[in-house]
Amino acid sequence: MLAYPSLIDLSSRTLRFLTGQLTARQQEIGTRWRRLPAGRQALLALAHLRCGDTYAQLAAGFGIGIAAAYRYIREAVEALAALAPSLDEAMTTIRAKAFVILDGTLLPIDRIAADAPYYSGKHKRHGMNVQVLTDPFGRLLWASPALPGSTHDLTAARQHGITEALAHAGLKCWAAKAYQGAGGSVRVPFRGRRLKRWKGRHNITHGKIRCLGERAMAAIKGWRPLRKLRCSTNRITDVMKAVLVLHHASE
Repeated sequence: MLAYPSLIDLSSRTLRFLTGQLTARQQEIGTRWRRLPAGRQALLALAHLRCGDTYAQLAAGFGIGIAAAYRYIREAVEALAALAPSLDEAMTTIRAKAFVILDGTLLPIDRIAADAPYYSGKHKRHGMNVQVLTDPFGRLLWASPALPGSTHDLTAARQHGITEALAHAGLKCWAAKAYQGAGGSVRVPFRGRRLKRWKGRHNITHGKIRCLGERAMAAIKGWRPLRKLRCSTNRITDVMKAVLVLHHASE
């Protein structure tokens, strides 16, 4: 077995943050002894969530069993997911913004053709649908729980209560064509190939604003496990929440 040094492109502040959360959790449940202290467990979890290192790789690198690596990572994900804001809590921050950008993304998963609910006809692959709200500068504000990939973006936005919350707050929102019919303050581009000149100019301006939300998508995909999730679909929401909390902690 060969070993080599590696690095995680996160600040020590992020490591201290997660270490503090794990220490508090261990004190709460009354843990007396661990093979890895909280700091090493935090480092192990970050290596998995940021770099996508497998349980076997982490077990070999940290000198523990694969089952222990799995338990440590799951504990860290659950501790972080508990800190993620709900939509109502996030709206406190969102209301202070001039406007927000709403977009959906597909998190690829390893499923077979028989798993129809998870197949996205738009992306031609299996995955989970996640709705994302970003500020005018493209900073990630909130991410929704994950739904099967076959769910339409507008359906997902309504199911999560996003359109209702934005309408209640009277906040302007820029979104893609997929949200046509959302109503309220959600602005979408015009559809069609042969548009009038003023509609074409509107679509260009709309696209320039909405593309800022791509920064948040790029930030999400910077966490390698989200490029192709291999865990149970029941755990993907917690993984997404954990990434959101770590993303905010690293800013």
